[in-house]
This record gives sequence, structure tokens and C-alpha cells, in this order.
Amino acid sequence: MKARKSISILAAALAVASMSAFVAPAASAADAGVVTSSRSFKGQQSRSSALLKESTATSVDSDSSYGGIESLDVPQTKSQAEKDAEAAAAAAAAQAQAQAEAAAQAQAQSASRSTERTSQTGTTAGTSTSTSSSSSSSSSSSSSAAVTPVNGTSASAVISFAMQFVGNATYGGCNVAARQWDCSCFVQYVYSQVGVSLPRTSGAQATVGTAVASLDQAQPGDIIANSVHAGIYIGDGKVVNSLNSRVGTAVTPVSVAFTGGYSIRRVL
Repeated sequence: MKARKSISILAAALAVASMSAFVAPAASAADAGVVTSSRSFKGQQSRSSALLKESTATSVDSDSSYGGIESLDVPQTKSQAEKDAEAAAAAAAAQAQAQAEAAAQAQAQSASRSTERTSQTGTTAGTSTSTSSSSSSSSSSSSSAAVTPVNGTSASAVISFAMQFVGNATYGGCNVAARQWDCSCFVQYVYSQVGVSLPRTSGAQATVGTAVASLDQAQPGDIIANSVHAGIYIGDGKVVNSLNSRVGTAVTPVSVAFTGGYSIRRVL
């Protein structure tokens, strides 16, 4: 028990001594005057502000070497917006060029068609004029030429007489004095020259005389007629007939003169 007290007292004494060692210098410093201290570096806020400032000047030694990096050819990069703008401009230019080429091609084609039409019109006009002149000349000569009277009453005499009017213009109606007739008037007129009296219409002419069964059995001088047309058979599958104002009186195949059925009649 006494030993524990002794230890406690010793510990307390040591503690008091330690405190005295710290207090004494302070008292001594106070006796010598007030001691102050200051920092030799700037504050944290000043350093942070300085870091954010933009550098306005640099200096490099003229003989400095950076291993050739200063001579590198660094490619310039573009933003995506710049690339998009350039692509759009290129597309617009290509579209404009394509439209210009298409317009030029269309204009050239139009000019070519116009030239072709003009050429065709001129050719057609020339042909029409020539044909008209030829027809007029043939018509005039045919109308003014003396008609050789029919020689006899045979089929060959009828055909020879009818062939004088090939090329004669056709005006319709039945004016034999002016040689203006339609198909049935022409047939009626020709046969009247050999003393055969025929009806005025083609439909009625298709019922006269004796019927012939087929074209294979037809003979020159037979009448071929239906309700809309009539002609004189000359052999070899052809007829001499008055067609229209464009063709006039002409020799044509039976298949051309008659697109439908027809009757073959023998009157000689």
C-alpha cells in the first residue's frame, strides 16, 4: 500500500515538472517582448488564380532542339460540322451540274426533233405538191384527152376502154361528161358503151347477170361488187375501179378493193 502511494506521488511530481518545462520558455519569451511570424509564400487562393491566367508570352532559345518535332507536318483536322457543310456544298454542286446537263440534252433533242419535223414537212410538202401537180396534170390530160370508143362488145374491148381512165381523179357522184364518178357510176358508164345497162348502185350491180362461184372461176370483164363498192375484173386477181379522191381510178388487187364479202357477176 505504501509502495503504491510512493509511485503515485512520483508520477505526479514528474507531471508537474514536465508542465513547468513548457511554461517557463513562454514566460521567458514574454519577458523579452512580443514574437511574431509571417509566411514567405503566397496563399492558396493566389496560386489558384495564377494557374488560370492565359500565358501571353513565351521565349525559346534559338538553338533549342526538340528532336525534330518542330518540323513535323501536322495535318489540320476539321470538325464534323465543317465536314457536313463541305459535303452538302459538293452535293448541291453535283445536282446543279446534272440539272444543267439534262436541260442541255433536252434542248438538243428538242432542236433535233424540230429540225427533223421541218425536214419531213418540207419533204412531205414537196411530195404532196409533186403528187398534186402530177394528179392535176394526169386529171387534166385524162379529162382533155380524147376517149377511144369501145371496139366491139367483147370483154377485152370493155377492159381496154376502162383502162383509158386509170389515173383519172375521182370526185364522187356521177357526171360522166366531166369524168367525175364514184365506183358504181364508173362501172355503169363503161358497160353502157357496149350496150349493157346496169343499175346505178353497187349493191344492185351485185345482183345482175349470172353469178360466178369463186374468184378462181372469174373471167376478165366480170363485175365484182357488194353493197359498198364495185369494180371490173381484169384478170390475175385484180380489178380496175374508182376508189377515192386521193387515189382516183386505179388498178388494185381484189383483196385491197374489197375487205369484206363480194359477189362476182357475169354480164357479157
